[in-house]
Amino acid sequence: MLKKILLPTILVILAYGFWISPDFKEIAAGVAIFLFGMLTLEEGFKAFSGGTLEKILKKSTDKLYKSISFGFVATAIMQSSSLVSVLTISFIGAGLIGLTQGIGIILGANIGTTTGAWLMAGFGLKVKISAYAMPMLAFGVILIFQKAKSLKGIGYILAGLGFLFLGIHYMKDGFEAFKNTVDLASFSVDGFKGLLIFVGVGILATVVMQSSHATIVLILAALSVGQITYENALALTIGANIGTTITAVIGSLSSNIDGKRLAGAHFIFNVVTALVAIAFMNQIMQFVAIISDSIGIASDNHTLRLAVFDSFFKIMGVIMFIPFIDKLVKFLNNTLKSSTLESDAGSDNAKYLNDSVLGLSATSMAAIVRETKHLYENAFEIITHGLNIKRHNIVSSMPLEEVVQEEYSKEAIDIDDFYNRRIKGIYGEIIDFSTRAQSQMEPEDIEILYKLKLANRDIVEAVKDTKHLQKNLVKYSKSTNEHIKMQYNTMRKDLAELLRNINIIATTDEEDIILMLLSKAKLHIEKYDIIANGTLDNLIRKGLITNEMATSLMNDSAYAYNISKHLIAMANVIFIDNNNDMKNIGEEMLISDDEVTSILEKKEST
Repeated sequence: MLKKILLPTILVILAYGFWISPDFKEIAAGVAIFLFGMLTLEEGFKAFSGGTLEKILKKSTDKLYKSISFGFVATAIMQSSSLVSVLTISFIGAGLIGLTQGIGIILGANIGTTTGAWLMAGFGLKVKISAYAMPMLAFGVILIFQKAKSLKGIGYILAGLGFLFLGIHYMKDGFEAFKNTVDLASFSVDGFKGLLIFVGVGILATVVMQSSHATIVLILAALSVGQITYENALALTIGANIGTTITAVIGSLSSNIDGKRLAGAHFIFNVVTALVAIAFMNQIMQFVAIISDSIGIASDNHTLRLAVFDSFFKIMGVIMFIPFIDKLVKFLNNTLKSSTLESDAGSDNAKYLNDSVLGLSATSMAAIVRETKHLYENAFEIITHGLNIKRHNIVSSMPLEEVVQEEYSKEAIDIDDFYNRRIKGIYGEIIDFSTRAQSQMEPEDIEILYKLKLANRDIVEAVKDTKHLQKNLVKYSKSTNEHIKMQYNTMRKDLAELLRNINIIATTDEEDIILMLLSKAKLHIEKYDIIANGTLDNLIRKGLITNEMATSLMNDSAYAYNISKHLIAMANVIFIDNNNDMKNIGEEMLISDDEVTSILEKKEST
């Protein structure tokens, strides 16, 4: 409803502005070009946010001061706190970072926005930056049409900077010309009333433009030609800081609960900081005057003093909030609670796939990998219970012989019910999400995505094979015929060993252990092929099992073989191909199929 009202209102205001003053067109065009430049700049930085993003995030956000530094640097480079906020929500939505880390990034991003005010006040208003804009645009457009992703990214960044500079030029010239038609300074309001009015105007301007950076640049341009007073400019700056939270709130609507909590933290931080600034406005202005005097900023240089105020105001807010971050996280966790559907997501629904992570191929891929692991967690439980084994025994250090002896249930579980509730829906969501994410991916990412789809299919097939195996496994593992009973319990023990090894692989970062266990698993699936190793022929020839038992054993050994093959293929994709540290060495060190055959032949000959 708000969007339906907002757009016509903006169009009416623009039309009225064009009507009362032709010079207003130059200001409006400057704002439009500036905003388009920000969008272009964002597109350029997205081109460089590929495979190493997760590693950078882990190293850059493991401590609060690192999170704040990361947010500051990212915003200073990209010149958009709104973009950093939306990307941080994407990181949280994909599970790359936690809420505390996300809040740290947001705090740093708030300080990072001050660099834009300093660049504008110290450089943009004193130099004819349109002269720099033209070559940037020319080179940028040429590079945008190149096929190489890096060149295209550089092209977008150059074009974005060119549009930013051009927009600033038009805004500055527009205000100078506009002053001859309408003197906005005549609308200034002094005192506390004026403070509140212009805070509101700053909020509205930022909500409309969806960029506090654009609002600050507009304020500085107007201030530089005396279209607004210094005091009103300070109030507009406070309002812009509140208005920028709207972008984060909108970006969080499609995110998971932690993304919504981060947007809540952003809103609380900016609003509380603004309220403190309003309450102590006179004292802050005195501090700004003292700081400005100490660094040699003249009393009539209001644009640079505004930059000092912007920095002091935002740094003050960060310092004020740092001691209370843990309490803020606790408050948000208690206040913004998961819905029933989302709280059950650990079992029956996807919990990492949400539209907020689709903006970057890196966050999309991370979300799919984590959701695949989530799917495997559910499949792990279904398979262990289908084998009539307790899940916690497999992940323990209990000897495998004892694991097999301690049954999960006296009766077979309903695997169809488990599959429909805890596998089918998540699998469908992963495939649907992957299809949507693929449209924004490069060919090399699509190739990785294809392997992930196969890994998900392997998980589903392993569950289906467990269903086929379950009937005879439950029947014969309790048989009075010790020979058939031993074969089925051996089958259960071998699969339990495989599941235990995969669990170790999933919970360790030791490369040697991962590669050793995967190599051992490849040996495992060949070693227990009862037809190839002569076990079945021996049982039949000696009359130890009936023909019916032999047929069941032959079919079920094939199901067990397929379960092993699917799970090993899945583990290879998830834990090696998607591990940046291991994917280059994994194939070289992992035992090959020819080596498996050679090892087994040597064992048989001895």
